[in-house]
Amino acid sequence: MLDKSKYPEVDGILAGYAYNRSALIAMLQEIQSAYNYLPEEVLEHISTEIDIPLSKIFSVATFYENFSLEPKGKYIIKICDGTACHVKKSIPILDTIKKELGLNSSKHTTDDFLFTLETVSCLGACGLAPVILVNGKVYAKMTPESALAVIKEIKENESK
Repeated sequence: MLDKSKYPEVDGILAGYAYNRSALIAMLQEIQSAYNYLPEEVLEHISTEIDIPLSKIFSVATFYENFSLEPKGKYIIKICDGTACHVKKSIPILDTIKKELGLNSSKHTTDDFLFTLETVSCLGACGLAPVILVNGKVYAKMTPESALAVIKEIKENESK
């Protein structure tokens, strides 16, 4: 049974697609947008409401890289490690961010769910390398120091 106080948008999203099974991917995209991940109890609810086996929903959710079954932070930092960014030293930036946020290769989200750090193969901004993306905003020609400044600014804005 879905806790609707925790997930109030879910039924509205499903209704927006008229509970149509063929809109599963679009539904999952909207739900992930609302919660930054796909909670298991929401997937179970979808299974019941649109009459699709839970295994089918999980296979879709795990097939596409953009879906996450793990909770993510409010700010999702994507650091590019494609060829151009890597050559321009994206790894020291990655290491600095990990250290600053207390993250490692198996822990990608801070305990307070403020930040999630992801490494991506390419952000399509090779001329601006090295690049990080924070909730869709591009930060170009980054250094470890400028990455720390971005994080500091976000933290300051959050504490206001």
